[in-house]
Amino acid sequence: MPPAQYTQHASARSAGRPVLAIDQGTSSTKALVICPERGVIGTGAAPAPPRYGADGLAEVDPAVLLASVLDAGRQAVADAAEPVAAVGLANQGETVLAWDPATGAPLTDAIGWQDRRAEPLCAGLAPYDEQLRRLTGLPVDPYFAAPKMAWIRRELTREGVVTTSDSWLVHRLTGGAFVTDAATAGRTQLLDLDRVDWSPAALEIFGLSDEELPRIVDAAGPVGATTAFGGEIPLTGLLVDQQAALFAQDVTEPGSAKCTYGTGAFLLAQTGDRPRRGTSGLVSCVAWRLGGRTSYCLDGQVYTAASAVRWLTGLGVISGAADLDPVGSSVPDSGGVTFVPALAGLAAPWWRTDLRGSVTGLGLDTGAGHLVRALVEGIAAQVVELADAVATDLGTPLTGLRVDGGLTRSALLMQTQADLLQRPVEVSALPDATALGVGALARLGLDPELTTAGVIPEWKPSAVYEPRIGAAEAADRLGVFRSAVATLLDRTPPPTAGR
Repeated sequence: MPPAQYTQHASARSAGRPVLAIDQGTSSTKALVICPERGVIGTGAAPAPPRYGADGLAEVDPAVLLASVLDAGRQAVADAAEPVAAVGLANQGETVLAWDPATGAPLTDAIGWQDRRAEPLCAGLAPYDEQLRRLTGLPVDPYFAAPKMAWIRRELTREGVVTTSDSWLVHRLTGGAFVTDAATAGRTQLLDLDRVDWSPAALEIFGLSDEELPRIVDAAGPVGATTAFGGEIPLTGLLVDQQAALFAQDVTEPGSAKCTYGTGAFLLAQTGDRPRRGTSGLVSCVAWRLGGRTSYCLDGQVYTAASAVRWLTGLGVISGAADLDPVGSSVPDSGGVTFVPALAGLAAPWWRTDLRGSVTGLGLDTGAGHLVRALVEGIAAQVVELADAVATDLGTPLTGLRVDGGLTRSALLMQTQADLLQRPVEVSALPDATALGVGALARLGLDPELTTAGVIPEWKPSAVYEPRIGAAEAADRLGVFRSAVATLLDRTPPPTAGR
């Protein structure tokens, strides 16, 4: 990335030491070496593909996760050809595993955030849903870490500790630190959202009261040191991936929002220094904790975005994400096809991970372009549902939406998003917002004299998409999608504990 695309404020330029920022994601790990004066001076990447299987299985070999972090980080440092002063690590949030705290050896595979095998367990905990929402801000759902942790304890092993993947990676990198940041702790459904500490009541509900849990730390500050990337380097930045992207895009004021289009799509909106427990189906969670002060956000998820594109690719309809625009633009509309891409269920605001996707309105004249258009519209329509839920909970509509992630390269998706949202969509000029966010936090943790404003990259969108259709047409198109979702909900009863 050219240095001109990454500009920091003057206070950050005075400390010109590069940092290594690592984003351990769902299917790969990316790493950047970031200099406040020269921008990104080194990059690296390594695959970490999950395995999918029957009964909602989604998991990855922990050795592959660790190897991808080491490989990507070392590539970036070698590419930069100079040492780094600190390391920041972003993580997937809800991916969990059991491991031996004495040796660091994994005792299970890493159970991914998309894994749904804890659905029967969650059905049995349905009577505690409202209590857990009040305590933790999260509904009972296999997406979050605690149900998967409890499932591991019931089905796989009682040995060792069971944590989110960041605690294990940090332990391996530093040779012993046992920590998690406050925002990642908030993704477990075991964190008291108001006290920002582990909740004894939530632990009891999930049968995890006897577990040894990591120490909760701020997103910026030293937690240990690693020799994995040359010399002894402090680890000074930790944050869950979506919150790191939120930080990088300077979504720091209440009411502002961003959406990241990756394997899934994730919309987060700032709520300031107190949690907002709304009624719209969004979750309330920690955005980050800095200097002991907690910021909160509302969070909504679309489980399948790029993963739905990969599914369409696997069917041979397109050859990859690069085909979205040329194939989708070959037709003027979806030709009456409606696609609800619930390929891993529906998240907020419905919270029905048991649902399957649907494609309706097919005819002999349906072509690849119509299917692409329908998929793009299905992804965008779900994001609109999240934005509307934010507006309901905050009492005011969003004025616009900042976006990042690989799928933002699709002009068709971004224009469709602006059309259905009826708001401008600003595409980040920074292609790796998650890594840039945790890199900024690593700098903040390294130099206490820096301020938040001094480390956040200056926001400069690469493109702004304005709506090209009127509100009435947008409402009609959204109405068709909502009717398709309602049909899915009507014909699929919620899971029960006995299923």
